[in-house]
Amino acid sequence: MARFIKKGFFMKQEVANNHAMLMTEGPIARHIVKFALPVFWGNLFQQLYNIVDSLIVGNFAGDEALAAVSSSGSLIFMITGFLLGVFSGSSVVISQYYGAKDKKNLQNALHTTIAFAIISGLLLVVVGILLSGKILVWMDTPKNVLPNSTLYFRIFFCGSVFSTVYNAGAGVFQAVGDSKHPLYYLIISSFTNVALDLLFVGIFHYGVAGAAIATIISQCLSSLLVIHRLAVSEETYRLHFRKIRVHGCMLKRILQMGIPSGIQNSVIGFANIIVQTNINAFGDLAMAGCGSYSKLEGFAFLPVTSFAMALTTFVGQNIGAREMERAKKGAKFGAIACALSAEVIGVIMFVGMPIFIRAFSQNPKIIAFGTRQAHIECLFFCVLAFSHACAGVMRGAGKAVVPMAVMLTFWCVVRVTYITIVTGIIPKIEVIFWAYPLTWTLSSITFAIYLISGKWLKQKKIYEEGM
Repeated sequence: MARFIKKGFFMKQEVANNHAMLMTEGPIARHIVKFALPVFWGNLFQQLYNIVDSLIVGNFAGDEALAAVSSSGSLIFMITGFLLGVFSGSSVVISQYYGAKDKKNLQNALHTTIAFAIISGLLLVVVGILLSGKILVWMDTPKNVLPNSTLYFRIFFCGSVFSTVYNAGAGVFQAVGDSKHPLYYLIISSFTNVALDLLFVGIFHYGVAGAAIATIISQCLSSLLVIHRLAVSEETYRLHFRKIRVHGCMLKRILQMGIPSGIQNSVIGFANIIVQTNINAFGDLAMAGCGSYSKLEGFAFLPVTSFAMALTTFVGQNIGAREMERAKKGAKFGAIACALSAEVIGVIMFVGMPIFIRAFSQNPKIIAFGTRQAHIECLFFCVLAFSHACAGVMRGAGKAVVPMAVMLTFWCVVRVTYITIVTGIIPKIEVIFWAYPLTWTLSSITFAIYLISGKWLKQKKIYEEGM
């Protein structure tokens, strides 16, 4: 079995394509920043259209509709988080094969990933439609909000296939160092979503149903664009429709890399559902205020997600090429840069939150809830960012079990235990808000100790299908 294709072929491909990036040589900081910037801008557009979604709903459909849409994040993440984790595993596998210049296994991993995305997306449609209403009732969603929330979720999950296919395809581009094409497609889908929101909610007055339909159409467009680009590419990661199928051994490797992240996402999503349930107990105004804050908090995740993805790809490619010292230097730079940039955003949000929340609603109680949460959490964004950056490093190194264990311990067990006990003693919403800085800090300390130990650099031989 041929293990590697010739280096000259890959160099030729890299010259031919200005977007793919082999990160195993050249300036470390430049590679990481060059990859992270398009991810940052893409996430910015995604965040903006999420905010516009809530802005349009809040201003045209009222506070109850705003509460229904704004509180959606935790439930959506709990249901879809597992698959997002699995796709991060496929991205790691592809990045390692790309770094090792193993064309055959790269192709098998690509087509297995797309096949799995289609199958899992179809299953997600069924699960989302059947379970979302029951989960919302379990979450103690206020009765005046429940009908709109249920309607929004059921329509939203009808487009799950488009979402899974896009995330899988975008992960392929990111694995080979191309973060620009996902940016282009996010920009297009973001503007599409905003235009359709204005049409369906602002003009046709379809309410939360219009917002959900707009999201589905924009996700469909982005998934078609990413698949088209993969299909017409002349690179080693070109998609051939007739080859789309599940390779058993490759799926096993992808799941080994991705399931820990998937479990982590789902359980953290479940923990956040419990947190949201506690917030719901304070009424629909608290839901709207905290939900609006969560939309704005997404801005803090712009550098977090950008650097975490860049680190996963950078470390994955360099581990594949056996460049361990280079992977170590990149991890150090990325973690520090991620924490500093997130903290800058945190300071801005701390100061400006009352103004920002007012854009969603003029209700002073809604503004007060959102501002109170920001003033407790925003200055701790540096530790949140550091934890995510370290998790990105570990995933790129194939150590996905480590971030799973750390985050499940602190972001789930400790967080839920703290809220359950302390809110029983002090029934104030501020107690819930403090759960986040506390658990972010504990996870960051643990990650720092593991990162310094260097254990994540110890690697087994890269898996080869058919062995």
